[in-house]
Amino acid sequence: MRVDAVAENLLIWYDAHRRRLPWRAEPGAPAPDPYRVWLSEIMLQQTTVAAVKPYFDRFTTCWPTVTDLAFADEAEVMSSWAGLGYYARARNLIACARAVMRDHGGSFPNNEEELRSLPGIGEYTAAAIVAIAFGRRAVVVDANVERVASRLFAFAEPLPAARPALRRLVDRITPNERAGDFAQAMMDLGSGICTVRSPKCMLCALSSDCAALVQGSPETYPMKAARRAKPRRRGTVYWIERDDHVWLIRRPGKGLLGGMRALPSGPWTDEDPGVAGAPMPACWSDAGTVSHVFTHFALDLRVLTTRWTADVAGGEWWPIDQIEQAGLPTLFARAASRAIADREQER
Repeated sequence: MRVDAVAENLLIWYDAHRRRLPWRAEPGAPAPDPYRVWLSEIMLQQTTVAAVKPYFDRFTTCWPTVTDLAFADEAEVMSSWAGLGYYARARNLIACARAVMRDHGGSFPNNEEELRSLPGIGEYTAAAIVAIAFGRRAVVVDANVERVASRLFAFAEPLPAARPALRRLVDRITPNERAGDFAQAMMDLGSGICTVRSPKCMLCALSSDCAALVQGSPETYPMKAARRAKPRRRGTVYWIERDDHVWLIRRPGKGLLGGMRALPSGPWTDEDPGVAGAPMPACWSDAGTVSHVFTHFALDLRVLTTRWTADVAGGEWWPIDQIEQAGLPTLFARAASRAIADREQER
């Protein structure tokens, strides 16, 4: 492999074919605001570019600087994040913005070590901020970069164990100049050309140096260890209605979907918990079941509904015709849709 030619060829391709994204600087423009780079990188974790764009626009409109986000109402931030998933990211956004204000005078540090000390910033995100926002050499490796590198070097060790070695390989080809552009070029190549299935090798700027292509088997890389089946849990969620309003709670700040507005629910267990954890003794009607897959388990959630006339403590009555503005996480939004559909059938 011509190691020196990899970066050169990739950057030539990137200059002609780079994606125009709202968090990127245009060619020849000053480096992007570290706040926008950080925000986009947090949002893009486990999430597609298409899904992130409207959320990024919303956040940068509501909170255009890290200072604005640091002083934002936490509940409002969590509601604005609703639907993007992996809600610990949103809690870390607020914590990180406040740490930047408290410990760094409102400016993101320009080195990986200090960045990694901030809430929610790991090795990849710190490297991305340093390379893209500050123009310093850093080795940036996400899933797209792992795929490109594993094919480029025909590296056969399976993921996730291969990650340290793949990072060393990416280090070999990362240039001293334009490291941020190189990182984004690798991401763009993995996203649009060196795709998981049916890679477009004839269009690839690195095809002449790709060991996996020489072997004739680029799709077999990266190798992956066999996945274990996710455990399945069961639970019950409660739709409590009064005068065209539904009772919503705020989930505890720590834990799954922490800090989010939600429908009340009981425990999520291996067996059907029935009405364990019901907020009150009531005559419940079964509106059906919704399912959701989290990172570590799948969940079947039975939706029980009731009409209630007394007061309830610890939450708020929300207008049913404005339920979409409640900022419910996807799981509870599905449960709400199921209850509303059942409600309409009764009328």
